[in-house]
Amino acid sequence: MAIQRKRSFRQRIFFSYLAVFTLFTIAILLFQYKREKEFRVAQLENTLENLVTLTHNFIRQNHVLHNENPGILDSLVAIYPESYERLTVIMADGTVFYDSEVSDVRTMENHLDRPEVQKSLYSGKGSSVRHSATTGENYYYYSRYYAAYFVRVSMVYNVQVKEFLKTEQFFLIFILVLFLIMWLIISLVTKQISKFVIQLQDLSVKAGRGELIEENQIFTDSELSTIKQQIVTIYNRLNKAKSDLTREKEKLFQHLNVLNEGIAFYTAKNEVILTNSLFVQHINILSEKSSVTLPDIFQIKELEPAIKFVRFHQLDKAFSNELPRFSFKLTKKEAVFEIRVIVFTDKGFEMVLSDISKIEKRRMIKQQLTANIAHELKTPVASLRGYLETILSAKDISADKKNYFIERAFLQSERLSELLDDVSLLNNIDEGGSLFEFKPIEIKQLVDDVIENQWSRLREKGISCTNEIGADVRVMGNDSLLSSIFLNLVENSIRYAGENITISIRNFHSDQARHYFSFSDTGTGIPEEHLPRIFERFYRIDEGRSRKTGGTGLGLSIVKNAIQLHKGEISVKNLPEGGLEFYFSLERAER
Repeated sequence: MAIQRKRSFRQRIFFSYLAVFTLFTIAILLFQYKREKEFRVAQLENTLENLVTLTHNFIRQNHVLHNENPGILDSLVAIYPESYERLTVIMADGTVFYDSEVSDVRTMENHLDRPEVQKSLYSGKGSSVRHSATTGENYYYYSRYYAAYFVRVSMVYNVQVKEFLKTEQFFLIFILVLFLIMWLIISLVTKQISKFVIQLQDLSVKAGRGELIEENQIFTDSELSTIKQQIVTIYNRLNKAKSDLTREKEKLFQHLNVLNEGIAFYTAKNEVILTNSLFVQHINILSEKSSVTLPDIFQIKELEPAIKFVRFHQLDKAFSNELPRFSFKLTKKEAVFEIRVIVFTDKGFEMVLSDISKIEKRRMIKQQLTANIAHELKTPVASLRGYLETILSAKDISADKKNYFIERAFLQSERLSELLDDVSLLNNIDEGGSLFEFKPIEIKQLVDDVIENQWSRLREKGISCTNEIGADVRVMGNDSLLSSIFLNLVENSIRYAGENITISIRNFHSDQARHYFSFSDTGTGIPEEHLPRIFERFYRIDEGRSRKTGGTGLGLSIVKNAIQLHKGEISVKNLPEGGLEFYFSLERAER
């Protein structure tokens, strides 16, 4: 039974290899036969092509068609090789002009429908092997089309031509000999493979049973299907486990890399298991040394509270149900970090470094803004309350005085309303501008509208305002915010620059991404020490003058934040001849 199984497997693998090699051999033979056939046909047609070209040149040089002298072609046919014994000249309409085998071509039928003529009509040249109705012979025809006529050369398709077109037999004999040699080689190889595979089959069966296999053990026969099943089963299990592990590991890597926190996992021996790039960046900021590596975190002084916590719990043998956690904040180089540590049951631990500088800065700004708002609200509220208390308490107040207090109260309420509107606008900008719709804006028309709305105030102070922005300048932005930018700049000049000045607004440069603008006036300018702070919220150069001229103290802050929301930047400088100039950029809109 074992011998029969062995023979069965050997026969299957032998015939499989033999079938593959047989198909390969047949494919080689067919390819070589086709190639040899095409080569010999090409040789024959090349010779016929030369004769056709010679005939065409002869007809053209001797004006045979023009003189209607077909007999002169007999002298050309006389020098043809003996095997190429028939020449036919056919006009474009299919009538025969000359045929070397027929003395009276008028008796010949129209040749336009001949296969070789049809082929040359559409592809320039054509050939065919067929029986001639005129001579009763079989010919190999070759035709070439020359616009006004066809030149056809033919030769008798006899034994000599057939032999010429036959392929060489030597290659066939060589392939057959090679096939016999390969047959013997395959027989020997399959014998060895079958013996090896059968032995390997027994090995896999015993390995599946958990039996001890000695190196010098002689293998017995078995079926290939069993070894295949065992190997495939083991492979599938290992492959599935590996794929699942790789997939989960890839998820973890991707998750760590998209986190906005630096995170690292350590073993109980303080060896790094896994980390992300942000953790390395953060520990280098915290450390005073350069190029800090991950094991060096235990020498970073700033992380000492976290390290002490980890070491304490690594020595603690008893764990509660909840994993030990510890967190604290520290400031380093104007950056604020939150450090969190979790110790696991195997004494390994996780450390998370979060850069909360922006959150802390935003908290401080909001805290400061709240204080500033409260401070700014005190004046209008106090004034408003004072005017109203005066009106209510003074019963005998004159009508003119009463109207005066009402007007002053109204002005204070307007100032209070402007302040609340500006604060609301700044908050919306700080939240990322999600409430604002961005679209292409023609900036010249927008600036013209701002100037027109402020025309009466400009005229009162004798201020001239010129808009030199081109009509083709378009930016991607929100029309309301863009209007606020130019409106606050114009109002800033009206309030503080003085009277009888000139305001100039222009687009001085553009590139593929942005337009660059200049807003300047010829007023009094600002002392140099105040320039770095004029965009701060509620910052006032002259408290008394600001109260007198009005304004909320948020105008230039709105300008800066709105420009930054439009992916631009703004700067300011005093002009040498006097006055102030703002430079800012806005994102360009494509047409």
